[in-house]
Amino acid sequence: MLETDMTVTADDGTRLAGTLSLPDAPGPHPAVLLLHGSGPLDRDGNTPKLAVNLGAPLAEALAEQGIATLRYDRRGAGATPGTWRDTGFADNRRDAASAVDALVAHPDVRPEAVGVIGHSEGALHAMALGGRSDVRAVVLLAGFAGSGEDAFRWQARSILRTLPAPVRMLRRPLAAVGERVLARIKRTRTDAARVAGVPVNARWLREMLAHDSRDDLAAVRASVLAVTGDKDLQVDPADLDEIRRLVPGGAEIHRVSCLTHVLRRDGGRPSLRSYRRLLRDPVDPDVLALVGTWLTHRLDASPAERTAASS
Repeated sequence: MLETDMTVTADDGTRLAGTLSLPDAPGPHPAVLLLHGSGPLDRDGNTPKLAVNLGAPLAEALAEQGIATLRYDRRGAGATPGTWRDTGFADNRRDAASAVDALVAHPDVRPEAVGVIGHSEGALHAMALGGRSDVRAVVLLAGFAGSGEDAFRWQARSILRTLPAPVRMLRRPLAAVGERVLARIKRTRTDAARVAGVPVNARWLREMLAHDSRDDLAAVRASVLAVTGDKDLQVDPADLDEIRRLVPGGAEIHRVSCLTHVLRRDGGRPSLRSYRRLLRDPVDPDVLALVGTWLTHRLDASPAERTAASS
C-alpha cells in the first residue's frame, strides 16, 4: 500500500489535511472516502483521549482488494486548522461533500467507481452523499434511521441500563436533568456554549438533534451496506430494518453478534466503561473483510488489480 498526503479544500477555503492510501498496483483505482464519528477526530478516528484506530486498518484491508481510501483530519483536529467546538453538523457534511469532489477528480481514482464509508456520525453524512450521482456505494457502520433527538434519547436509555443498580434507581431524576439539558441546548444561539457548566459544541448539537436521517435514506441512489453490532449502546440495532425499508431498492444489512459501537466484539455485558479495554484490540477482522468484499463487488475492482495488491 502506498500512502500520500492529500489536502481537500472545503467550500470556505479551509484546507482539510488527509491521507490517500493507494493499492500497490497501477491505477486508476476504485476509491472510497472514510468518514469517522463525532468529536475532534483525526484521519484515523482518534482523539487524545480515545483512539478508535479505524483509518489505517480499513485502508490496508481495502488496498488489498484494489480499492483506494481517502481519510482526513476534521476541523480543529490533527493537521487541519479550525476550532472543533465552533464547527456544526452541517459544516461536517459540506466538508465530506468537498472530499468526494476531490476524490472523484483525483488522477489515481476511477471517477465512476467511488464510494463512501461512514462510522457513527460519519454514517449519517454517508447517507446524504449516497444521493449523489457520482457515489456508487455506501457503507453505514453504526448509523441510525430517525431523528437525532430520538437517537440521543435511545442512547441515554441504553447506557443507563448498563450502570450499577443504585444509579438505575435514579432513572427518573436523571431523565429530568437530561430534559433540562436538551432544552438548554435548543435555546442556545452560539456556535459553542456552556451547558450545566460544561463547554459544548452547541451548534453541532442543535443541528444534530434536528436532523432526521430518514430523509437522506429515502433519497439514496447508491448500493448500501449497513452494519451494526447487537451490543451497540449508542445506535439501536433495530434501525437496520428501517434502513433496509427506506433505501430505494433495499439495503444489505448485518446485525453482528457481540459487536460494539467501537467495532470490537465484547463477550460480556456491554458498557461504555469497557471501551478503553476493547480498543486495545484491533478493529474486528470480520467487519473489515465484509466491507472489503462487498465494496469489491460494487466498485468492480479488477481481478488483476486485487491480485497485484495482495501479492
